[in-house]
Amino acid sequence: MEKILIIGCKKNMDDFCIACSRCMVGLNRRGGKFSRYKDQDAELVGILNCGDCPGAGIVTRLVQINLWNKPLEEKITKVHIANCLIDNCPHKETIITKIKNKAGVEVIEGTHPFIPNDIFA
Repeated sequence: MEKILIIGCKKNMDDFCIACSRCMVGLNRRGGKFSRYKDQDAELVGILNCGDCPGAGIVTRLVQINLWNKPLEEKITKVHIANCLIDNCPHKETIITKIKNKAGVEVIEGTHPFIPNDIFA
């Protein structure tokens, strides 16, 4: 079974993304980048923010979530970088590079497919 961690932009997660529901619905429906799990079991282990600009604490946050989940025997097998970080973050390349260098598991850029084309349509 895949154990998924989603990492998003702190500012977007705090101010715009209501409970990160689009990422969770995307995983539940196996939509967008989560379609790779269409025919397999996958669970969300956690949703983590980058730690704020410029992502200086992301590696420490990854260590903390690993330590926090270790007594539960929950080992993350995939990391998804949320659309909010990919689409809006000026530090995304630095943050994604740090995650890829330290995660030790596959890092997938993207999450859900629910991005509106038009704001008022």
